[in-house]
Amino acid sequence: MLLVTNIATLLVWNQGGQVDVGTGEHKKYKLNEAAATVNGEEISFQMWQEALRNTYGEEQLKSMIDQKLVKQLADEKDISISDKVVEREISMLLAMQGIISKPEYEHLEAEWENDIRYRYQLEMLLTEDVSVSDEKIKEHYDTYGEQYNFTSSMQISHILVKDSETAEKVYHELDDGASFNLLAQEYSMDKETKDEGGYLGYISTESQYFPKDYENIAADMVEFSYSQPFEVDEGVAIIYLHRKLPSITFTYEEMKPYIKSELALHQKNQTLEADPLWKNQDIEWIYSSTDP
Repeated sequence: MLLVTNIATLLVWNQGGQVDVGTGEHKKYKLNEAAATVNGEEISFQMWQEALRNTYGEEQLKSMIDQKLVKQLADEKDISISDKVVEREISMLLAMQGIISKPEYEHLEAEWENDIRYRYQLEMLLTEDVSVSDEKIKEHYDTYGEQYNFTSSMQISHILVKDSETAEKVYHELDDGASFNLLAQEYSMDKETKDEGGYLGYISTESQYFPKDYENIAADMVEFSYSQPFEVDEGVAIIYLHRKLPSITFTYEEMKPYIKSELALHQKNQTLEADPLWKNQDIEWIYSSTDP
């Protein structure tokens, strides 16, 4: 769905019968101009826009209504989601990502935060009339509570070389603006990661696979920076710290309302969709004949 909505927002329509395509060029096109040609046959911007609207228009508008309705009802019923829970969810999502830039991280985190709050509020609204005993909630927490925590992790790349002389050469090239990725491919002795620019991925600080001494060095670093060379058992290393995600742990009382709604949703055999919330609401839309 995310891909579809991103495609749909490529076109920004203006009153002058022109379209601005979100390619960064800020160039305006006429509706009858070709967005593409296939062996000489044209697909106009207007044809493209109509295809997007006809295929995804109803689905996208309903999603927007669902988002607004859930926010209204959550505000009305004072259903707020803990920032700590949101942070935990974002950390889990980040830990599944590869290398992305700081602006991309910030954009993703903003999108994720909205989606996470919506999902939890929707779950609580759908299950507010369902009763779940304290015993069941506590039993679930005692069994699965550890899964709600997040263990501190670091996203790291490294360049491993045989001696200090080589390390200093690499370090000076980094200072001169050279790419860490390309230098790792050129100099690193770590055959398993050098072709990937030295990328080690997200590693839990409790993992036995966290390279020796790396955590202590990274602990004093800021994100999106590289270290000075330091000695390790295999030679001399330089690390790049992409992200540093702290541990997040929860008490039973902190998780109780979220576990309750989770169990209630399962007990109710209810899908996580906002359709039931539309009842008795004053909603008018152009697809009114297809109300949920």
